[in-house]
Amino acid sequence: MTEVKTYTDQSAWDELVKASGGHPLQLWGWGEIKARHGWSVERVQVGQGGAQMLIKRLPKPFGPLVYVPRGPFGGVLTNHAERQALAEHVRKIYKPTVLTVEPDTTQTLNWKGWKWSNNRILLARTAVMDLTKPDDELMAVMTKKTRQYIRKSANQGIEVTKAQSIEDIDSCLAIYKLTAKRAGFALHDDQYYHDIFTELGDDSPVFMAKFKGRVVAFLWPIVTPEIAFELYGGMSDEGQALRANYHLKWSVIQEMKRRGVRRYDVNGLLNDGVTSFKKGFIPDETHMSGTYDYPLSPLYILWSTVLPTAKKIIQKFR
Repeated sequence: MTEVKTYTDQSAWDELVKASGGHPLQLWGWGEIKARHGWSVERVQVGQGGAQMLIKRLPKPFGPLVYVPRGPFGGVLTNHAERQALAEHVRKIYKPTVLTVEPDTTQTLNWKGWKWSNNRILLARTAVMDLTKPDDELMAVMTKKTRQYIRKSANQGIEVTKAQSIEDIDSCLAIYKLTAKRAGFALHDDQYYHDIFTELGDDSPVFMAKFKGRVVAFLWPIVTPEIAFELYGGMSDEGQALRANYHLKWSVIQEMKRRGVRRYDVNGLLNDGVTSFKKGFIPDETHMSGTYDYPLSPLYILWSTVLPTAKKIIQKFR
């Protein structure tokens, strides 16, 4: 029988994630953030792979949702026995409605007992840059306008620096709130972002574009050696006029290459202006495998297909 081992040591867990090519949303620190803001968390090694599981109570009569963001990783992706051991562990410990996973893979998954789900949390449609390629190849596929704006904004006197304090984060959040208001999306409270900054440290650096000492744009990824995954970003009206986000994004990509990161993921594409900006850098879309459910309760059908608020509840889990 495949062993399921619970991890309680941060350094050992992060070493496993990074050595196995795991996604940064599987890092210990990300689980800690979620644990402070309404979730429970467990990290398990299963055979040669693993999963950081986030557990959320659902409205009665449903059992909890057990969710694995951009995981599981390692052998659990390819080994039926390891996946089954994970599912049985979840069934025994949590008695949930469903085990939901969104693996970091583009392959269509034909896993016995699993169902593709419309109740997604992360976007499957995204764009991913191969950072192992030289700069000239990366720039060659960009739109002409993107290359022009990278050069133009770099000559505007914009300085790109890393956030060093909560005060820096608050300057970024002021911009993010304006961005959210313009785009019509909801935000967490400020403490959530403060916690990410303090808990994840250099695994989630915050890059700021400054003009004459003022923060005019920011970009906030979470990073493992395998991938840099954009979490948040935004710019002020002044930053927009300066095209500061072009110089900033290219500077962050350069920094990720220096760190030896292999992929850069923009974290989802919609049909909006932000998507046009992202695709200016990475024209070719990447489609992740999507969301897969392992039903663990007779109430799963009600949850997944009948309950009218299911998708609204899911979207609040971001």
